Amino acid sequence: MAEDFYSLLGVSRGAPADEIKRAYRKRARELHPDANPGNAEAEAKFKEVSRAYEVLSDPEKKARYDQFGEAGVGGAGAAGDPFGMGGFGDIFDAFFGGGSPFGGGAQRGPGGPPRGQDVETVADISFEQAVFGVQTDVRVKTAVACDDCAGSGARSGTKPSVCGDCGGSGQVRRVRQSMLGQMVTMNVCGRCSGMGQMIDSPCNTCRGDGRVIKETTYTVDIPAGIATGQTLRLGGKGAVGIRGGMAGDLYVHVRVADHHTYHREDEDLVTDVVISIAQAALGTELTLTTLDGDEVLVVPSGTQFGREFVLKGRGVPRLSQGGRSRGRGDLRARVVVEVPTKLSDDERDLLRKLAEARGEHVSESEGGLFSKIKSAFS
Repeated sequence: MAEDFYSLLGVSRGAPADEIKRAYRKRARELHPDANPGNAEAEAKFKEVSRAYEVLSDPEKKARYDQFGEAGVGGAGAAGDPFGMGGFGDIFDAFFGGGSPFGGGAQRGPGGPPRGQDVETVADISFEQAVFGVQTDVRVKTAVACDDCAGSGARSGTKPSVCGDCGGSGQVRRVRQSMLGQMVTMNVCGRCSGMGQMIDSPCNTCRGDGRVIKETTYTVDIPAGIATGQTLRLGGKGAVGIRGGMAGDLYVHVRVADHHTYHREDEDLVTDVVISIAQAALGTELTLTTLDGDEVLVVPSGTQFGREFVLKGRGVPRLSQGGRSRGRGDLRARVVVEVPTKLSDDERDLLRKLAEARGEHVSESEGGLFSKIKSAFS
């Protein structure tokens, strides 16, 4: 007996759509053939999980499944889909924006060449580049249109012919009688595999695929204010589809290097300013090196540990959802009062006199634990 679709995804029957989506995404990553090379059992389970999500993510199909079980949604697989994979491209599109992130799941329209896969890469940039924005190049190995056949898949001097079974639509219409009356279904053409065309003389370079694998360089405009973990989408810069199919998208994941002085807290830049006890008590002026240039920072007398000096509008640009920067955060300089760990005799006398003048009790100890043990036996 086939395993219940809800059990396959590990959710209850009352689970909301977003929980079902999260569960499927987790299971798909675990079971995908790319993550389990040569594991036939994992591949079979992956297909079952994908079929389960195809049904449970569609409100109409889910309702039929809840009432009639698999019989209500076409049994082990939808018509014309002998592997039970259903709308596999649409499944990944639900949470990846089109195409499988594992290199599969190309999308196909009603007929014709399928859409190419999406491609992912990482762009490493400096801290300053993330704050101010930059143009950077990324190199990806992906499928591009074959130059020798201009992406058609046909040998030079020839061209693809229209499929005789589907008339170029990529689909065939079937009519059958059922207890409910006449049923009309549209299925992928078995002769041309939904391409709508036949290649009688394949291109020698791409073997009729219409594309070849090459390393390609793209220039990416990285907006000011971007942070590690954010992703940029370059539409149509992914792998091209076979035989002239539209290209997938390129997803560029940004990774920002650390800065030796500053770190980010949302849109604010934060740094520590180290001063001495005397500077904190009496006040001082110092040069603060910012990403925009040097600033003179006036530290008034009596400044306490942890006090923050704020430079308005000198932080990180605020990045809107549209990729544009609107205003900037602030720069916050936090005061750290450094207590000396080694004192000369003169310095010790000065501090002792200061404590006496202020009526403060001090208990001097130089050797820590060892000194205390030694004094106990003296």
